[in-house]
Amino acid sequence: MSALQLQFEQLKQAYSQRPYPDYHQRRQQLNALRQAISEQSDALCNAVSQDFGYRSSDETRLLEIMPSLSGIDYHLKQLKHWLKPEKRHVHYSFMPASNRVMVQPLGVVGIIVPWNYPIYLATGPLMAAIAAGNKAMLKLSEYTPATNKVLTAICQQALAADAVVIEGDADIAAEFSRLPFDHLLFTGSTAVGRKVMQAAAANLTPVTLELGGKSPVVIAHDADVTQIAKRLLFGKTANAGQTCVAPDYVLVPADKLEQLISELSRGFTEFYPDFATNPDYSAIINTAQYQRLMTMLEQARRSGARIINCGDNSGNNNVATANSERRLALQLIIGADDNSNLMEQEIFGPLLPLITYNSIDEALHYIQQRPRPLALYLMSNDKNTQQQVLRQTHVGGVCINDTLVHVAQDDLPFGGIGPSGLGNYHGKEGFLRFSHQKAIHQKGWFNSGRFIYPPFNRKVFKAILSWLTR
Repeated sequence: MSALQLQFEQLKQAYSQRPYPDYHQRRQQLNALRQAISEQSDALCNAVSQDFGYRSSDETRLLEIMPSLSGIDYHLKQLKHWLKPEKRHVHYSFMPASNRVMVQPLGVVGIIVPWNYPIYLATGPLMAAIAAGNKAMLKLSEYTPATNKVLTAICQQALAADAVVIEGDADIAAEFSRLPFDHLLFTGSTAVGRKVMQAAAANLTPVTLELGGKSPVVIAHDADVTQIAKRLLFGKTANAGQTCVAPDYVLVPADKLEQLISELSRGFTEFYPDFATNPDYSAIINTAQYQRLMTMLEQARRSGARIINCGDNSGNNNVATANSERRLALQLIIGADDNSNLMEQEIFGPLLPLITYNSIDEALHYIQQRPRPLALYLMSNDKNTQQQVLRQTHVGGVCINDTLVHVAQDDLPFGGIGPSGLGNYHGKEGFLRFSHQKAIHQKGWFNSGRFIYPPFNRKVFKAILSWLTR
């Protein structure tokens, strides 16, 4: 038995000894997790910045620590209500009786965490699993070793034997996926998600896959470009675009293209003045990811695309160049080849293709012809346009007149559809994702079923069936 299997078996045994933690035990665990995250917030910010080569502490607090604490607060507020058995209808033919649904912990939950938001994408599913009464094993990314040390200390401090943290490369991740978890949640790429699901299938382990895809922004004809440009910018430049729900491309009316370019360029300069030394902009996580983005950019340039380097303050639109700090400013790309990697693969960085259209039907057709994305951002105040887009697109989640922030809503489910994911969590949906909804039918003192027991009195039995099916 490997070390990984041994840790899993120990958690399984611990769960069997306490298969239904009560409300007070779960509340204590959540409070302890919240306190540990709060106490270690400085250490988390420093660790993430170390792993990335640089990331602003303010950005880490805003995008990871704040939603983690807010999410725990919401679980604490709602937990007692979520735990109450839910009464269900009983058909009169079964009376006297009662029906109810009881939520029960699944057991041991596996959580595979990516590198781009190593805090929030660990604590988000962890708080839901703990609130639901489970034990948890977390496989953290090998690309965030400093952050992993702090998260391990947090789990040891707050959850003791209720959560185990694992580190390691792709081989460890593969072995982790093969463990017979009671549920497995994976956040990462679609390609790896397929492998995780295949590995879990051997044990009939149910999975939640939080993947990615190319999330579009649709700027409608009625949209005020000046008003929405910075909202779009925030979603694309947060964490230097290394976000699964970052805008991946923009569909813009042809007559608004130049205004959008102007507003995005000006907005980027206002967000990050003196870009080369700006302390608020994050680095690309590692050299491999940086080179991947630079290759996409160079391929677009060679294909004849127009490229706007928003980080060039000289006014000459100098081309983006490689640098040792892996800082890449927002690059607007107009006229990209639809068959290029840029347009077919998730970008996961600060490259933003702009695509023109003439009618909203044309824009929707463009989205419908592509794999279903994790998010869609619609910029429009027109109710008819909003309804048309909502009804004619299939996406994980929608944000109207903003970007990114729908993920931080405590009471909205988060998840993809098709290639962008399977299942959802956050809030009540997360609690239920890691719970079994046990159906309970309870009879009263009078047994109405005796009238249909054999030996059958044909005349009486026929009369009863006639009455029940009338």
